[in-house]
Order: sequence, then structure tokens, then C-alpha cells
Amino acid sequence: MSDSYRKYSKHGSKSSERNSRRRKDSRSCMSDSKTPPFSSKCASNIDDLIKQRETLKNELKNITKHSKHSRNDQPSKRRSSIIINNDKSKKSKRSKSEKNVKEANIILDKEASPNREYSQLDSEDEEHIIELRRKQRKQLLEQLANNGELHDVKNKSDTEEISNTTLKNYEKSSILNKTKLEVENKTTDMFAEEDFSSKHSSDKVTQDNSKSNSQLTDNWDDAEGYYNIKIGDIINNNRYTIKCLVGQGVFANVVKAQDNKTNDEVAIKIMRNNELMYKTGLKEITTLKELCNADPNNKYHCVRLEGHFIHKNHLCLVLECLHMDLRSVLKKYGKHHGLNIKALTSYTIQLLLALRLLKKIGYVHADIKPDNIIVNEKKNILKLCDFGSASKVNDNEPTPYLVSRFYRAPEIILGIPYGHGVDMWSTACTMYEMATGKILFTGNSNNKMLKCFMDLKGKMPARLLRKGKFKDQHFNYNNNFLLHKKDEFSGREKFEEVSYVTVQRDLFKELKRSRKDMTANEEKKIGQLKDLLDKMLMLDPGQRISVNDSLKHLFIQEEIEK
Repeated sequence: MSDSYRKYSKHGSKSSERNSRRRKDSRSCMSDSKTPPFSSKCASNIDDLIKQRETLKNELKNITKHSKHSRNDQPSKRRSSIIINNDKSKKSKRSKSEKNVKEANIILDKEASPNREYSQLDSEDEEHIIELRRKQRKQLLEQLANNGELHDVKNKSDTEEISNTTLKNYEKSSILNKTKLEVENKTTDMFAEEDFSSKHSSDKVTQDNSKSNSQLTDNWDDAEGYYNIKIGDIINNNRYTIKCLVGQGVFANVVKAQDNKTNDEVAIKIMRNNELMYKTGLKEITTLKELCNADPNNKYHCVRLEGHFIHKNHLCLVLECLHMDLRSVLKKYGKHHGLNIKALTSYTIQLLLALRLLKKIGYVHADIKPDNIIVNEKKNILKLCDFGSASKVNDNEPTPYLVSRFYRAPEIILGIPYGHGVDMWSTACTMYEMATGKILFTGNSNNKMLKCFMDLKGKMPARLLRKGKFKDQHFNYNNNFLLHKKDEFSGREKFEEVSYVTVQRDLFKELKRSRKDMTANEEKKIGQLKDLLDKMLMLDPGQRISVNDSLKHLFIQEEIEK
């Protein structure tokens, strides 16, 4: 028992010694190591430390970035502060504004700079920059004074002071001032006969002159581009003196003027001031030249072109002058009863001769009416004028609004390719008006015009309708006429189908009604006129009488018997 106990006690003592040694080693390790042993509390403290370290790193990065941006942005902040102080100190002296600039820049530098030393360095640089700017201002003022613009710059400095910007901005302003001077030196007086830019300096071109010139320029034309006519104006290098306004049309206005070279009266057609009218005028000049070349002896009763020129951006055509247009003649001598038979026959012959000349050179006038026919003072010579709508036969395209509406042929309204027949139709309408003093067809629209045609001539031929580009606007699939009307209650447009067309007018009775106390010979002549008009007013242009056949008709050939 004792031996075994001794052994056991020895063994226990050994184990206790070992444990005590281990405890000592662990204590020594704990004392030597800086970090505590792992535990749940220690783990949370480590995480907090790592987060703090990351936040410190981010703060350091932000500080470095802020310092860089502040260094880069300080020149722009200085500029903005200088501009702000200049806006506030417009009426103050320059020295006071510069002090405010310094104070503002120092405040900005304090706010932007991370330390005091950096802001002090910037304020010193700023004083150097301000000094440089003072010198640059002086140089600029000297340059402007040498160019004769010092007064303008002083006025500008009174109203808005020269901003304290960088040298580049001053260079830009000086370049702009130089270019402005060059432009002023190059501008000329539009009313002068010579170019004065090479003779006179820019200081003689005053602002008052430019204002008066602009006002005069505005007074040349009205809102629609027509030339403002002033009686007594001398145009085209003192060649023509304007006497009166004769009339105004879609393309131009016409004045009567005196040719100071020959003392003859001329008519000047002044085209409207726009590109379309200019091209139309050039086209009319070409047509008139061809007519003059085809009629050197002036026998075919088309107005003669004597010249053309440009005045105040308006194309002007110089034409031979006659006394009045046929519309005025009818109002004065043939109101409600028409002209006498002799004048009617003479005027008809002259109109047909003009159509023969147009056909000879392959042109269509496309606007024959009493307004475009002029008569001399003795009322014995008639001429066709206003060739602004004229075109070659092969160059035309279907359009429903060619020719004035009362004188518009059915093929134009229906959109059928047209030729010389449209002039024959318009001439027939004009002849009826000369004979009666009344307009033959008075429809207020293309649709009503077709109704007027059928009231006089009957139903429109089906073969003609098949060719019509605009046929569906006026006729249905059965070729029945669709009369356009307005509903009395709603005011909307409606269509009334007309399946049966009956002739409601008698041309011979209408011609006779306008004349009283006719002799037998005069009545015979009116019957011949009715026959000629019937042939000229055929609905189908292919069946319409030609110009040469019209000139051979009895109404033309037979003289009225006394």
C-alpha cells in the first residue's frame, strides 16, 4: 500500500508540475504578445478597428482630392469673384474694385485651401496677375485709341466695365473690334452711283446715314413685295420718269413713264421682289423677244418689248405704251349693251391675228381676258399683253387654276392636257363680252363653271371625261355631274347628282337682247357671230375651230352691208 501510494503520489506530483509549467508558459506568451487572445469580445473590437482604418484611408483620399481640385479651381474661382466684384462696382473707381477683388479672392482661398500657407501663396500670385491685367488693359486702350475707337470704349466702360477676364478674352474682343472696323470700311451707300469705300474712311460713314438708308430700303417695297410707286421718281440712271400707276396684277404693278431720251411714253412692268416673280419675269422677257423676232413688222398685235433693267432688286420690263385696257373700254363705251358691230369685228380680227402669231412660235398665252388686252388712244388698234403665264405647248402640266376663272376652258378644270384651244375658248368669252357687255360664264368655283358650260352646251362628252385627271371631283362613276352645294342647316358641303342635263341658254337670243333697234344686216351679222362662238366654245378641244379657220369665217370675211 505504501509503495503504491508513493508511486501514485510521485506520478501526481509530476503531473502537477507539468500543469504549472504550462500555465507559466501561457502567461509569458500573453505578456509578450501585443494582441489579446481570441474571444468573442475581441473579435468585435478588431472589426471596429478595421472599419476605422478604412474610414481613415477614405478621409485621407478625399483630403488629397480636395486639395488637388482646390488648386485647379482657384483660377476659375478667382475669375468668378473678379467678375462678381466688377458687376457690383460698376460705378465705383478702379482701385476700389481691385481691393474688393483681393478680399474676395483671399476669402475664397481660405475656404478652398487646406492650410494657411497655401492661401497666402495664392494671394501673392493674385497680386501679380492683377498687375499683369492692368498692363494689358493699358495696351488694349492704346490700341483702340490708335484705331479711332477710344470714345466707343469709354462709353462701354461707363455702362459696363471691362471684365477682369484672362488675356484670351481681351484678344478676342480686340479681334472683334478690328473685324467690325473692316466691315464698316467695306459697306457702301446703295443709292450712290460709285463705290465710295476706297475713297472715304469709316469715320465719314455716320450712323445717321445707315439709319436713313435702312428706312429708305424698307420703303422701297410693301409687305407683299410690290414696289412702292412714287410719282416723279427717276429710275434707271435718269432714263425714265414715273408719271402714274396704270394697274396691279398678281405678278407685278405697271406704271406709265416718260422716256427722257426719246420723250416717248412707255409702260414699265415692275415685277414683285421675290425669286418666283423674278423667274417669271425672265420667262416673259424670253417670250416677248421670240414674239418680236417672229413679227419684225409689228403686224400681229402683240405688245412689244423695248428693254429691261433692274431697279431696287425689282426686274423691270419696258413695254410700248397704249392708252387703256379693254375692260375700261367696255365700261366706258359698251356697258350693258356691248360695242358696235364694226368695233367688235375689228377687235376680233386683231385678237385672232395675235393667236396666230402665238401658234406660229408654239406658245399658249393662258390668260386672255379684257384686262390683258390694251387699246390705243384712237381705239382702233388692239394688242395682247401680259405674257407672264405664257408657256410652250409641250411644257405645260394639268392644273385646275390656270387662266382667270370666268375665261377658263373645261379641259383645264378637268385636268386634261391642253394646247392652243384654251386661248380660243378665252377669246370666245372675250368676244361675247365685247358684244354684250356681260360676262359669259359667272361660276364662283370650278364646279359651278362646269354647270354653266353644260347649261349652254349640254352634257359633257364621256370620252372627254375619261381623260380628265380631276374628273372624280365633279363626276361619279356613271359620268353623272355632282353639283356641289352647301347644306342650309349644317353649312357642310354636299353633292347633288345631276343625271339629266338640259340646255337652258340660247346664245343667239342673248346676243340680240343686248342690242336694240337692229337692222336686218346687223341681225345677220349677229347670227354669224353666234355661229363662230358656237364653234369656238366646243366642249371637246379637239373639235374646237382653229385660228386659221376662224379668220376665214363669214363673220370675219363679210363686211357689214349698209
